[in-house]
Amino acid sequence: MNYNEVLERLDPQVYRSLKHSLQLGKWPDGRALTEQQKEICMEAIIHYERTHNIPEEERVGYIERDSGCGGKDDGSEPVRILN
Repeated sequence: MNYNEVLERLDPQVYRSLKHSLQLGKWPDGRALTEQQKEICMEAIIHYERTHNIPEEERVGYIERDSGCGGKDDGSEPVRILN
C-alpha cells in the first residue's frame, strides 16, 4: 500500500487521533512527534478535511476573514507566514 492509498483509507477515528497528536506534539503513548511526522500528519489531516468536505471554519489552520484585519484602521496588522 502506498502513501496515497493510505490517505484514501483514513477513517474519522484515525483523523481525530492524528489531529489530537499534532495538537499535543506527541503520540498517544507519549513519544514526541518528529518534524517529519508532524508534516506527514498535517498533510493527512488537510487531505482528509478536503476529501470529506469538512466545513472550512472547522479545518486546521482556519483564520476567520472578518476578524478585524481586513484593511480597517484598527491598529492591527495581518499575520504573515514566512517560509
